[in-house]
Amino acid sequence: MTYPFQGVTVLDLTQIYNGPYATFLLAQAGAEVIKIEPPGGEHLRKRQGASGAAMPFAMLNANKRTMTLNLKAPEGRDLLLGLVRQADVLVENFAPGVMERLGLTEAVLHEANPRLVVASGSGYGKTGPYRDYPAMDLTVQAMTGVIDTTGYADAPPVKAGPALADFLAGIHLFGAIAAALYEREKTGRGRSVEVSMMEAVYPTLASGLGLFYGSGGGGVQRTGNRHSGLSLCPYNVYPANDGYIAIITNNDAHWRSLVEALDARALGADPGLQTVRGRCDRMDEVDRAIGELTARHAKAELFERLIAHRVPCAPVRTLLEVVNDPHLHERGSLRWIDHPEYGRIVVPISPLRFEGDEGTVPYRPSAALGADTDAILAERLGLGAAQLGQLHAHKVL
Repeated sequence: MTYPFQGVTVLDLTQIYNGPYATFLLAQAGAEVIKIEPPGGEHLRKRQGASGAAMPFAMLNANKRTMTLNLKAPEGRDLLLGLVRQADVLVENFAPGVMERLGLTEAVLHEANPRLVVASGSGYGKTGPYRDYPAMDLTVQAMTGVIDTTGYADAPPVKAGPALADFLAGIHLFGAIAAALYEREKTGRGRSVEVSMMEAVYPTLASGLGLFYGSGGGGVQRTGNRHSGLSLCPYNVYPANDGYIAIITNNDAHWRSLVEALDARALGADPGLQTVRGRCDRMDEVDRAIGELTARHAKAELFERLIAHRVPCAPVRTLLEVVNDPHLHERGSLRWIDHPEYGRIVVPISPLRFEGDEGTVPYRPSAALGADTDAILAERLGLGAAQLGQLHAHKVL
């Protein structure tokens, strides 16, 4: 089996979630990714003293070789440029201006290798009034309206549970790199690309923006578990007698199937509830009635009954249930591995599936800090043991 980015070499200077997820996708698509960390390790690796903090690092840094390099030392910068001359892509998500202070501008990198794709991820972009604001997933959620539109109207706003800003930006960065590599096949020259977390998140507000514009800016911004645009009903998380179930009706056919599955004859016969608009006009009443019916049953029974009637729904599951999900494990999307540092853990592979791999993409666990430093520099730059020893002694590596 060959993979789309086989033969592509990626220099990965990224940290935390945003950039490492982009380079993880590249690695899982066949690229040789060389993760270059400062001698003390990247920030996410340093979090590993906290309970459970090793898991995200292990998830995002599989299938990568790893080396250390002090880019603040002139020798470290020169070594990186030596690697750049043989690479296809360099990815970084430092704060804007850091690469310039290191003497590694896009002009310098392209002078070393005109075919290089230089990819940058940041919170707010390289230009604009927000350029230098510190950016983390939480702050970008706040700046983009995600927090203001999450939660209930009569309660304080809350952040989204997943680190959606980081991962959305990482996916977009992967896409930008793929597009630039495709262009290079036609032009022979590399291009610089960038993705800001803020700009990657904005399109996800589509439903909320529909409500915002449709109400002239005066609509409720936090809709709880209801549709963000309040334009579908039923659309909510409803109680079962042992938990909760999420139900959505996208159209009138779904509504008819739902009332049949729940044996809700009165709702099915009500002429005012036969259209989406009619149900949305009586949303509180509909949600209350559906909740009274679902609360009589266990969520597994509800799920089976509603699925049999083709009603879009799902039980609200715990992380324990998701980690052990039989569907994801059967597809090979989740795997149990014996990690050399962290023991028995579940790890994901790339959601991108390529014909022929059948979920069997090779998997190399994340490596210890600097595990491949000497081998990479010997292979790629021809450094001998004496030179490597000197670089270690001078704390360049």
